Amino acid sequence: MPKIKKHPLVWYVKWIATIMILLSVCFRNAGIEYHAMDMIFGTIGTAFWLWVSIIWKDRALIILNVVIFMLLFSGILKNIA
Repeated sequence: MPKIKKHPLVWYVKWIATIMILLSVCFRNAGIEYHAMDMIFGTIGTAFWLWVSIIWKDRALIILNVVIFMLLFSGILKNIA
């Protein structure tokens, strides 16, 4: 019987985050009527990538994802108000 490879949690979060960001870009490409979905998926994906970068202790990724998260989250708040 083949052995099933177990991955750490960070591996799953990394791939979920990547898929979320790719979906965000797809919504962005689909048109302005999908702007809210773009912002939501982008914010969640970036937050997950921020968590991964903190676990990896990668300062460049931490800075990148903090800035992107703040910009996307402020965009969501602006659209709500």
